[in-house]
Amino acid sequence: MQKRILGQNLEVSALGLGCMSMSSGYGPPADKGEMIQLIRAAYDLGVTHFDTAEAYGPFANEELVGEALKPIRDKVTIATKFGFDIDIETGKRGPGTNSRPEHVKAVAEASLKRLRTESIDLFYQHRVDPDVPIEDVAGAVKELIADGKVKHFGMSEAAVQTIRRAHAVQPVTAVQSEYSLFYRAPEDELLPALEELGIGFVPFSPLGAGFLTGKIDENTKFDPTDFRNIVPRFSPEARKANMALVDLVKAVAERKGATPAQVALAWLLAQKPWIVPIPGTTKLHRLEENLGAAKVELTEDDLKHIDEGASSLKLEGARLPEAVLKMTGL
Repeated sequence: MQKRILGQNLEVSALGLGCMSMSSGYGPPADKGEMIQLIRAAYDLGVTHFDTAEAYGPFANEELVGEALKPIRDKVTIATKFGFDIDIETGKRGPGTNSRPEHVKAVAEASLKRLRTESIDLFYQHRVDPDVPIEDVAGAVKELIADGKVKHFGMSEAAVQTIRRAHAVQPVTAVQSEYSLFYRAPEDELLPALEELGIGFVPFSPLGAGFLTGKIDENTKFDPTDFRNIVPRFSPEARKANMALVDLVKAVAERKGATPAQVALAWLLAQKPWIVPIPGTTKLHRLEENLGAAKVELTEDDLKHIDEGASSLKLEGARLPEAVLKMTGL
C-alpha cells in the first residue's frame, strides 16, 4: 500500500479504514470478534490509518478499535473525534454539540482509555460548536498536544473560514468531510483552501454510503436502524433517478477490469496526492475489493470521461436530513 502525507508530517496509508459501520449507523452492531479480525486483516493488507469516534456507539467503536489495534499500536495511526454533547460516563447523548475546552479535554482522557493508548494520533472536532469560539477549541487541542495526549488536530464538516481561524491557533493536519462522485461540493471552496494551507483531506462516505458500489437500487431495503432510511438522497425515487451516475461508474469499471467501488475510490485518489479516503465495511471481501482501488490507474482520458459524464447529471435528494445538515459547519 502506498503512503500519503496528511498536513506536514502525518504519514498514513493511501486508503484508511472507516470503522463506524462496525458499531453503528448502518444497522445493528457487527460481531465484535469478527470486527477485531477484520481490523487486523486490514493492517495485514497495508492499512495503517483507522478512523473512529466517541459518538460511534457511543463508545463501543473506540473500545473495539482500541482492542483490535493494541498489539500493533506503534505501527498504526488512530483518528478519533470529540464535539457532540455526550456524557463521558454514561454515553447518554444530548441534543447538540459540546466543544467547551474542559469537555474536549475530558473526552480526550476517556478516549485514551478506550483506545488503550497514551496518545491520540489525530483528534478531530466532529462538528463545529456554534456556542464555542473555534479559537478556544483549537487552543484546548493545542494544550493536549503540548501535554503529549494528542499528536495532530483535525476538523470535520467545517466551513473554510472556520478552518482558517482554527489553523491560525493550532495548525490543522486534516479535514474530514463527505466527498465522492456522489457529493462534490468540497471542490468549490474547501479543496483549494486546504491546498493553500497545506492541510490533508480525509473523505468520509467515499463510496456514497454504498451507492457507488452498484449494489444498491430503488428496491433495496435497509435495516430499520440504518441511517440511510432518513436520507433524502436514498429515497427510492432518488435512488432510481441517480442510477445514471452508477451506470457511468460501472461502464468505466468494465473497461478497466475493476469494480465500481474501485473506480470510485481510484477517482478520489487521483484528485489530489493529499487525499486519503476512509471507506468502511464489515466484510473481508469488501475490504479486499476496496483496497484494490489503490492499484487501479485512471488515465487523464478516464478522468475526463468521468467528469464530463458526471457533470451532465443532476443528482436528486439532499445528502443528509435537514436537521443534521444544520449541525454541520457548512
